[in-house]
Amino acid sequence: MSADFSERRVKMVDGQVRTTDVTSAPLIEAMLSVPREAFVDAGQRDLAYIDEDIRISNGANGGGARYLMEPSPLAKLLQLAEIDASDSVLDVGCGSGYSAALLSRLARSVVALESDPALAETAKSTLSSL
Repeated sequence: MSADFSERRVKMVDGQVRTTDVTSAPLIEAMLSVPREAFVDAGQRDLAYIDEDIRISNGANGGGARYLMEPSPLAKLLQLAEIDASDSVLDVGCGSGYSAALLSRLARSVVALESDPALAETAKSTLSSL
């Protein structure tokens, strides 16, 4: 199945994010420009824009499974944080790096931490490529 991810990104923002009273223009622009599909496994890319959490790891060292948070609650949390372009942000538990990518569009600087070595490597690689 061939996917037009830019069209799906717009539908995600219009149908899932804006409908939950997310009105921050910089946040909406960040969500429209960051390719969410880049932060999930290749086999899950067609699911990247659904309104559900997406499993990104089964867990390391006995830890629980990890998920890419569904778009609308993530957007609400980021809007409530009132991040300014002059802020420095610490993203603890950045998972595959999607939240750090969004934060990088909102803040002056972002430090992203991840305890799962495989997820940390994925985040580092994906963020570097973008």
